[in-house]
Amino acid sequence: MNNTEHYFDWAATSPLDKEIARECLELTLENWGNPSSTHQIGKNAKKLLDEARATCAKAMNVKPEQIYFTSGGTESDQIPLLSLLAKPAKGNVLISSIEHPAVREQALALKNAGWEVKQIPCDKNGIISPEVVTSLLTNDTYLVCIMAVNNETGSIQPIYEIGDAIKTWAAGKRKPKFHVDCVQAAGKIPLNLNHDSIDSAALSSHKICGPRGIGILYLKNDLEAFLRGGGQEKGIRSGTENVYGALAFSKCLEKYYDAKHNKTQNEITLYFIEELSKTKGCTIIPEGRLKNGNLFSPYVVQAAFNKIPGNVMLRALDSKGFYISTGSACSSKKNSRPILEAMNVDASLRETSVRFSFGPTTTKKAVDELLEAVREVNSQFNK
Repeated sequence: MNNTEHYFDWAATSPLDKEIARECLELTLENWGNPSSTHQIGKNAKKLLDEARATCAKAMNVKPEQIYFTSGGTESDQIPLLSLLAKPAKGNVLISSIEHPAVREQALALKNAGWEVKQIPCDKNGIISPEVVTSLLTNDTYLVCIMAVNNETGSIQPIYEIGDAIKTWAAGKRKPKFHVDCVQAAGKIPLNLNHDSIDSAALSSHKICGPRGIGILYLKNDLEAFLRGGGQEKGIRSGTENVYGALAFSKCLEKYYDAKHNKTQNEITLYFIEELSKTKGCTIIPEGRLKNGNLFSPYVVQAAFNKIPGNVMLRALDSKGFYISTGSACSSKKNSRPILEAMNVDASLRETSVRFSFGPTTTKKAVDELLEAVREVNSQFNK
């Protein structure tokens, strides 16, 4: 993975692992058939797909039959939401106020279809509490969606405690399904999708050095799909399977899922935050992160710089060969910052905030060079 030394936008996408990409390309060039075909060429492709599913399941510590390949994290988030449209009666859905647009926008579409959508408020650190979730549950709640790691601030949600709280609340009656967006968590923090109260989860290949256009939907139990087709992926996600993508994703999960590099990144990020916070006019978002670093992923840091609009900082660093973002790549053309708004971050900080995100190849040397570049830009505005 070359030319990534000064790349600090890993939360948007990660560089493709070239060894895995080449290996899987060779395998699929040799086994190019349609996995649904019943002749030998199709069976060869099906064998590769089955192997990929088994490898994913082993890495994630779940069953192969609980793995469904999709086109990416967005579709994996949307399938559980869309499945509600197949229900004869409408009810309500709870989504956290810090969700990615993949969940937030799809929930709004459900609202237009007659479903009630409730937002779960977060605290000033961008964290959802189990108590707040259960206070909003009703007998008409069918689905709760809360991401594992926020894509803009890195806040880690207590998903297991939330799942257990939902299960306890529902004792003796129908339990709402609990869906977790794990796109920013897989390979970054320890994950236990085998936890009893998690019903579904979304993962994306290109966040952990795999190709784009392939994702995983983990389902503890089958659901009734709203979108239908040829019946691939047990009817949950119809369409000819992306064998190359599934194979490459499986090998990336095998290599990166357990987050062995966490300790080193924790040290680098702690150093980065401490040094960055010394910069004149810089505010770490949320400010509570300075004292509660364990509540955040070491791979995402949000900070604001006085008098420097976020897009100005981005362009200034870009001109120096350093690559960051102002937030979610999926929302980069929009000026609103709904996640920061949900955290009640002051408007002036929202307008001047940027996101730094890291990956397994990020080094302290590169971070030192980033800090120097940020200070140079900052000094022009905060003399």
